[in-house]
Parts: sequence; structure tokens; C-alpha cells
Amino acid sequence: MNKLYIGNVSEQASAPDLESIFEQWKIPFSAPFLVKSGYAFVDCPDEKVAMRAIDTLSGKVELHGKVLEVEHSVPKRQRSCKLQIRNIPPHMQWEVLDGMLAQYGTVESCEQVNTDTETAVVNVRYAAKDQAREALDKLNGFLMENYALKVSYIPDETAAEDAPAMGGRRGFNSRGPPRQGSPNLGARPKLQSDVPLRMLVPTQFVGAIIGKEGATIRNITKQTHSKIDIHRKENAGAAEKPITVHSTPEGCSSACRNIMEIMQKEAIDTKITEEIPLKILAHNNFVGRLIGKEGRNLKKIEQDTDTKITISPLQDLTLYNPERTITVKGTLEACAKAEEEIMKKIRESYENDVAAMHLQSNLIPGLNLNALGIFPGAASGGMSPSVVSGPPAGAQSFGCSVFGGEVPFWASTLSSSSSTAFSPQVESETVHLFIPALAVGAIIGKQGQHIKQLSRFAGASIKIAPADELDTKQRMVIITGPPEAQFKAQGRIFGKLKEENFFGPKEEVKLEAHIKVPSFAAGRVIGKGGKTVNELQNLTSAEVVVPRDQTPDENDEVVVKITGHFYASQLAQRKIQEIISQVRRQQQPKAPAAGPPVARRK
Repeated sequence: MNKLYIGNVSEQASAPDLESIFEQWKIPFSAPFLVKSGYAFVDCPDEKVAMRAIDTLSGKVELHGKVLEVEHSVPKRQRSCKLQIRNIPPHMQWEVLDGMLAQYGTVESCEQVNTDTETAVVNVRYAAKDQAREALDKLNGFLMENYALKVSYIPDETAAEDAPAMGGRRGFNSRGPPRQGSPNLGARPKLQSDVPLRMLVPTQFVGAIIGKEGATIRNITKQTHSKIDIHRKENAGAAEKPITVHSTPEGCSSACRNIMEIMQKEAIDTKITEEIPLKILAHNNFVGRLIGKEGRNLKKIEQDTDTKITISPLQDLTLYNPERTITVKGTLEACAKAEEEIMKKIRESYENDVAAMHLQSNLIPGLNLNALGIFPGAASGGMSPSVVSGPPAGAQSFGCSVFGGEVPFWASTLSSSSSTAFSPQVESETVHLFIPALAVGAIIGKQGQHIKQLSRFAGASIKIAPADELDTKQRMVIITGPPEAQFKAQGRIFGKLKEENFFGPKEEVKLEAHIKVPSFAAGRVIGKGGKTVNELQNLTSAEVVVPRDQTPDENDEVVVKITGHFYASQLAQRKIQEIISQVRRQQQPKAPAAGPPVARRK
């Protein structure tokens, strides 16, 4: 793919004009320019140079008053199912990209291309030509997080091979093995972990890590097949700067080792005597599981790697910084081993959360997993939650501050726009959630700002009921809204209570929730001999109680009490709502089997 097509070429342009542009931008070419009316062709020495020419010149450089368009030259017979998508936002997650591409058809392969550009590039193969054509038409120029995607065909060698050879017999394939470079259909390489490695490095070493004109960091990127972002502009004047490494787990570990080696060498050269520890940033939601019960997991890592590991206190967390700093001290080799074990534990925690989220999405219709980000923007050096719009202005902090609760933090980054995924028929629900009385101020916030922002973010009505007694230990939060709004609002409240230390570092946040059910459905929730309620408790790990001898209220409803951590409570709520829906459907009068014919409107 080293042959380029140059479009939108002025009639006045000549081959020497194009040569001078390529020379000006230091882009080598291996053959003379072939200039036609309105377009031209040129060969580059290799694919990497061709990619650089596209990224540097296309849509950016003028010649005789016309902006040049540069892309791969693809013969018509090879314009089939393969596309190249460029200018992808640098921190876009695989799940989001997969979801976007799948809108236009079956994606058989999607491979990332290593480039020197800040933005990402992927080669995509669709199952059919019309799918690729639609994706090209819809995505080319599509604006995503202020990046306009650039989509073009790339040569599809298999399409050329499938075409009948001249003189060959119809129905017979050409002889010989497939050409080298043909796509391995169906292969979906896991090119990078969904959880990047985040490090903190002393600001004084940043220059050495980058190297002269970026040579050192480019070399690390190339050797480890990773994408490395050094967030130099963050926290101006700070003693440390964050670095984000996107790669496979092995690539992240290799890049980490290289960076530590550079820091050690620089410390020796500058005669710094104190130890340079490894510092890893991890979202607080994962830290409890990294530490383990009574600190067992962390102690084991320390023993296995011969290191000393400390974790920054919860008090250091802020609304805009949900990450804890994990400091590892030991030899370079020991720190490298510890990084592998720490990140392995963090990735396992993330994968468990994703599995739980998929289970939850089956119970809440319209829950859009593709709209979920892995790391919120404010917390991770610009990593964006999703391709869709985030929470409303003023509510952005809710997308990055579910610290330490049992709700995975990324559950709170559900886009406010994804609520449209719910059908209009979904009814609003009311849940009474009981919180410690001392936490009321934290939920309301200064001048009611917190509860107002939470209400806007979740798309729910949230009110704190007056206290029944002066010395009451619990207060009731009344949440009214559809299932997704309940999920977001309750999840944020669970997280806020953990964040504000109303529960201990090793203590699970468990709250009591009350939902009202029609009195005629209460028996179905309990089941014969309590069978249904027992099954509910076994399935969800929540405690579910239907108090006996309740007097139905004015709406002929009774209370069901649910106690548990966030996911347990959510699963129980959804299952009970399913039972209520089933009972209501069964009670609806059946439509008559046959009726008078309806006249068609002419």
C-alpha cells in the first residue's frame, strides 16, 4: 500500500510542483509523479512513508489555490471490503469502535496500524462490499470528539484473487497459495488491553523519557508496540507528571521497564542519590480488590516480588481525581515484576465488572454498553468516556467520581443521551433508598448543587424526605424515574457514600431500598412457601423481605424491602419488576379471538 492517489489537483499543477511539496515536507518518493487532469499518482518507498504523506498532506496543503486530497491508490477491482479509518481519537476504546463499525455490517477483522501520529488508524474488513461502501459513505468526515474521521478503501488482494483469471475456466479458483499480506479473516487480535497502564514520573525526568526531538519515546513505542502519552500540560508546576501506556499487558510492562531504566540512568547522570520508586495510578474502585481481605493480596505481591508497596490514602481523592497512587520500592527487576502482578489484579477486577455489567444490561433494556468509557476524561489524561455526548454541562463530575463503591465506576459514565434507548412505554418507578442521616449533607451538597446535578445526570427526580424523628439514624431518599435513571442515581449515591468515608475502606456499602408492589402481586413475589423470594435472594445475593400482615396503602400497594450492595439491589429490583409485569399481563383481559373485519382505508 505504498502507491498514492492525489486528488483535487489544479490544472496548473505540474510534476515539479508536487515534487517540491513532498520535498518541503521531507516525504521521500520512489518514482516520478504521474500527473493527469485533476489528479496524480506517486509511489512511496514503503507503507509507513505513504501513511505519513496522507496524514501530513491530505486536506492540509494547498497547491495553486486547491487543497490536496491524498489517499491510497486502490485499483477498482480491489475496492471491495477493506477500509482504512484514520484520525480516530487517540483514547477511543475498542468496545466503542466495534459498536460504531458494527452499525454498517459484519466486521470480520479490525487491526490497528502503527503510525507516528497522535490519532489512531485501523484497517477494517467487512463481510460484504455494500457494507464497506455504506461505512465509507457514513463515516468519512464523521465528527467524533472534534476529530473528523477519514475513511478510504485500501487494496483488497483477496478480491483480486476471487476475480476469474483471463483464460481460466469459470468456477475454478486461481492456482497457488494466497498472496502474502492477505487478511486473516475472522482474526480479531487483542492488540491492547482495555485497561491502560498509568504511571507517575518525576517532572525532571520527562525530558529524558521523551528524548531529543521525541526520539527516545518513539523508540520505546516502536519496540513495545504501544501508544504512550506523556501528559506534560497537566498540573502545571507539579513535581510529577502522568504517563498513559496503551498496549497489550506485555507491551505495557515492557514500556514500564524501559521508562524505569531511563529514569535510573538519568538519576545516576544527574547524581540524584535518593531511590526512584515506581508509581502506578489506579482507579479507587479497583484498589480494594488489589489490597484484598486483610491486605492479603498486596502482602503476597510484596513477598513474591521482594518489594515494599504503599497506597495513597482515600483522603487524597477529589471529585476530579478518582485515582490512588500505588508506590512500589525495590530493585528495577523487582518493581517490574510487581507492576505485572498489580496490573494483572486491576485488569481482573475490570473484567469482573464488565461481566457484571453485561448481566445488568440484560435486565435493564436499553442499557448501552458501547456508550460506556473505561476511564473518565477528567481522571485519566483526556481519555474520553464515549463517542456520544456525556452528561449535561455542570454534571460532568458525576461521570468520574463513583469512588470505591461496589458499582463499577464506569457505570456512572452512561451517556445522558442513551436514555433515548428506552422505549416510551417504560414506566417510571419510585424507589425509597435509606442512607445514613449524617450523609444527607454530602448528597445534597452546597446550596443543593450536588443533588441538582445528580438529578440532571441521572434523569430522575431525587428528593430527601423529612426526618421522622430528631435522633433518626437513617434518612429516606425518594428516587423517581425509569430503570436506567434508577441505575445511575442509585449507583452514584452508593459511590458517594463510599467516597465520603461513611463506610470503612474494607467495608461493603449495603443500603436498604423499598419498592412498592401491587398487593395482588405480593404473593407472587413471595412464591409458594417462600420459594420465589428464596430464589431471588440466592440469585441476587440481596436480602429480600415482604413484611407479613401489611395493610395496603391508598393505591392498594405494599412494600418490599431489599438490602444489599449496589449490584445485588439492582438485580433484585429488576427481577421483582419483571414479576409485577408478568402478573399485570396475565390480569389483562384477553382480546376476542375474532372480530368484525376492519375496512381498509383507501
